[in-house]
Amino acid sequence: MLRVHQIPIDSIYVPTARRKTLHPETVRTLAEDILENGMKLPIQVRVDGKRHVLVEGLHRLEAAKWLGETSIAAYLVQARKH
Repeated sequence: MLRVHQIPIDSIYVPTARRKTLHPETVRTLAEDILENGMKLPIQVRVDGKRHVLVEGLHRLEAAKWLGETSIAAYLVQARKH
């Protein structure tokens, strides 16, 4: 079973290809939902040296940034490098 970790948002690297899939309207809507209901599903990151690389959860990450959060709930996963 995966354990949830609190990861500093500024330690998470988002690959360029993943950034291209960002939809600002989705981020805004998701941020409003997080304010009302909290974060329901942690993002997924993999460790790469001293940083974390985003695997899944770009819109949740951006919504947390938009809300001014400094850390986010995340699963540490093993994922192949892209």
